[in-house]
Amino acid sequence: MLPDITKYLRQNQACGKIISMKRPKFSWKYAVFILSVILLAYLVMDFNNRMSNLRALSAEKERVAAQVTSLEQDHRRLETQIAYATSEPAVVQWAYEDGRLVQAGDNPVIPLPPGQSTPVPTPTPVVTRPVVDNWQVWLWLFVDKVEN
Repeated sequence: MLPDITKYLRQNQACGKIISMKRPKFSWKYAVFILSVILLAYLVMDFNNRMSNLRALSAEKERVAAQVTSLEQDHRRLETQIAYATSEPAVVQWAYEDGRLVQAGDNPVIPLPPGQSTPVPTPTPVVTRPVVDNWQVWLWLFVDKVEN
């Protein structure tokens, strides 16, 4: 079989036909195309990653903005309370109600109990629980209804 191939090749070379094995053609255009597709895929994945980060950071920004708004409201409320607590009317109110102080010219009234009276005790009602049999408890658990 091998001599037939060499014979065939010699005859074709003599006729001017050159037989060669075709190797794959390497083209710079093809290489640039493949590299550009790879670069484009990388850029698309990077863009997708950046968009995902943007969504996460936007949600975080909204959460922090809501928290800042809440803290600003608390700050304004506390400043208002501080302003009232340091004002003259708040001091007078505290003196009359909690401090039990009086101003000059006031007549303090202190209620006293009557001299010889004994306080009447208030009876506390005794709550009696109804006696429930075990079978009634189980029936109530399964049927949600107690029969008497």
